Amino acid sequence: MRHLRRRILYLAFSWPHEGSSGYNLRTLQVARALKEVGEVSLAVASPRDGAEAMEKAASEFQICGSMRVKALPLRGLRDRVRWAFDPLFFNLYGWVGEEQARVGICESLRHFDLIWIGGLRVANLLELWHWPRSMLDIDDVPSSYELTKWRSDRRLIHRFKAGIRAVALKRREKSLLERFTLLGVCSEADRRYLGGGSRIHVIPNGFERPTAEPRRKSSQPPRIGFIGPFGYTPNLEGVRWFMRACWARIKRDVPDVRLRLVGKDTDGPLRPAGPDVDGLGWLADPSEEIATWSAMIVPIRVGGGTRLKVAEALSHKCPLVSTGLGAFGYDLIDEKEILLADTGRAFARACIRVIQEPVKASEMADRAWRRFLDSWTWDAIAPRVWAAAEQCLSLSDGGLDRTREVLQGR
Repeated sequence: MRHLRRRILYLAFSWPHEGSSGYNLRTLQVARALKEVGEVSLAVASPRDGAEAMEKAASEFQICGSMRVKALPLRGLRDRVRWAFDPLFFNLYGWVGEEQARVGICESLRHFDLIWIGGLRVANLLELWHWPRSMLDIDDVPSSYELTKWRSDRRLIHRFKAGIRAVALKRREKSLLERFTLLGVCSEADRRYLGGGSRIHVIPNGFERPTAEPRRKSSQPPRIGFIGPFGYTPNLEGVRWFMRACWARIKRDVPDVRLRLVGKDTDGPLRPAGPDVDGLGWLADPSEEIATWSAMIVPIRVGGGTRLKVAEALSHKCPLVSTGLGAFGYDLIDEKEILLADTGRAFARACIRVIQEPVKASEMADRAWRRFLDSWTWDAIAPRVWAAAEQCLSLSDGGLDRTREVLQGR
């Protein structure tokens, strides 16, 4: 495709090469897709120096600016009241940006035809209410995250606080289409949750298409695996629930099974205790490890948006056992492409099934793999990014026909 000489600014919270989180991967792949629309520059807010990650980003994109941020917790009743009721109170996430860099990035906005914003957190760091020519890409809808905590937390005071936060955040979400030209979400369910309409685009989370079809390797003793950093609370809480509610039941039927944990901090003090639990930490390429798993588990009970680990499992043709929330947004069919379970007993039974019925589990993974190729590779997702950019540009300056011509490669 020929490049339209439009200038696009991608605002992100952390450099796209800075880690292996779902946010970093989404940032990188969406920014790459936007290069088919115009010249992409990055402006990044980050609590870390990130010199190496910045250098990697500069090899692919122009760098517009960077802003160091630091924690700024709410202080006192006044801050908490403003958080709940004042739409111009921007410190929703407990971060503040360095002032000179913030002003510099804000002044640069007028030089770009399209502002693509990687989440409400980075938008609020710049302390602007109105964003012309903008696409706000919402990875996790904030109020839906709090609602899952309200539904699932066992402690009454935590449920009460989550409910209050959900109401306050839902009120703010109603004004998003006043602030931004377009919104992007990860699933059709999130699109409906925010009210639907032509100005909300579904841009799913995905994973890179493997260069060759994955080949699975049986392992003895059998392995069940989990992938995700323990610094992300829903991951840690999900594994703890799995250990508490499911693991003993699985061990009774499959005594030699092992649990394999991959991700940052899974090999540290947060790793669940037990001689049959292996914390492997962060792996640059977990493909060989995942190939040996009887199943990947997604025991997530709190969170918003969609889980990248689901697409990663599909890309490796690994059988999946998940809670309903863990597989939210992927529309996989229970018993055909995935096993879904929300109680400890049912989740354990599903894990036992994939170990004891490997042929059926493999057939299930094959069907899910075909869905992945159609819907959740970044190649399949890129046209959705182009469509969102096309609409934003057309609403901004009437350039619909010119943009479409370039995207179709005429």
